[in-house]
Amino acid sequence: MKKKDVIGLYSLPTDIKFCKKCTVSNQRPRITFDENGVCSACNFAEYKRSHIDWGERENELIELCKRYRKGNGEYDVIVPCSGGKDGGFVAHQLKYKYGMNPLTVTWAPLKATELGRANLDAFIASGFDNILGTPNGKVTRRLTHLAFKHLGDPFQPFIYGQTNFPLHMAVKYGVSLIMYGENGEVEYGGDMRNAFRPDRKIEDHDEHYFSGLPPEFWTEHGVSAADLKPFSAPCYDDVVRNQTTIQFFGYYKSWDPQENFYYCKEHTGFLPNSKRSEGTYSKYASLDDCIDGFHYYLAYIKFGIGRTTSDTAHEIRDGKINREEGIALVRRYDGEFPRKYFKEFLEYCDVTEEEVHEVIDSWRSDHLWEFSNGVWQLRYPIWESN
Repeated sequence: MKKKDVIGLYSLPTDIKFCKKCTVSNQRPRITFDENGVCSACNFAEYKRSHIDWGERENELIELCKRYRKGNGEYDVIVPCSGGKDGGFVAHQLKYKYGMNPLTVTWAPLKATELGRANLDAFIASGFDNILGTPNGKVTRRLTHLAFKHLGDPFQPFIYGQTNFPLHMAVKYGVSLIMYGENGEVEYGGDMRNAFRPDRKIEDHDEHYFSGLPPEFWTEHGVSAADLKPFSAPCYDDVVRNQTTIQFFGYYKSWDPQENFYYCKEHTGFLPNSKRSEGTYSKYASLDDCIDGFHYYLAYIKFGIGRTTSDTAHEIRDGKINREEGIALVRRYDGEFPRKYFKEFLEYCDVTEEEVHEVIDSWRSDHLWEFSNGVWQLRYPIWESN
């Protein structure tokens, strides 16, 4: 398989540098580093600690809820939620602390795990209305197959639907407010244009969540416009006419994934894995889909940034661990191949094991990887950096 131009496609620097405070590198798309070698996500975390009056932010949230609360039994906020710790935290807080009437919406996993489905059921049973959007299974598998082979990310079709489904439900039910959890761009490192505002412009909707493949790619590979409809955004004019606003709960309340886990374990019946998730050390994140391990693994191949790097970087910023502990965890777990659901992945994506490794190797760029002593190795792992 032809080698992909990872550097050009994602505008990656060829000189690899690591943040002086956390474990993330400058290979994360759109991240920036300051003159002291500190990443934008760490600088934002410091800003939150030292400059934000969270009491005042909560007052802003209360006023927002007053503005959008209908008080007549109709839904007044859409909360995207898989039944996990983050969406569950947002929905529960909005309903039981701030008196909102949320409609929670879930875009179906590609291939649900038993634990993921159990957590969604427990969340709904804890007191929530929920709509599950499940697209045509045959089309979804075809899109996933194509995305894996041509984009190196089997999750891209899921991301299409997951991002657009809440917009469809907002328009359908006449709900103007959509409330997400954290703004991933500023929490994990990326485009900082919306770092100091509670919302994301509708015009920015596609930019950070859709990559690489134009709409005509799908039709050229036998996927019709009708097949793509459930994965696509609603008419832009309908979104504007609905006065839709996309907001982030993390703007109003200090965002801490670990604390969200403890909260949902108590309030929404959320259960973690019995063992750590593959590729990282935690037990409570990304539990609902058999396929998502390959999304994270391909990110490791493309950027040298796996699940452990992302998890440790955030926990360093949250004060849960220090950088040395983070580096040790990265060395131990990052880049672990997701074998638990490998058979299910092969069947779902309709690929052979040989094809999987061909795709993976086609995304290894020379500035990140070298083949030495019969194995692929990172050229500049964080534990060997200054």
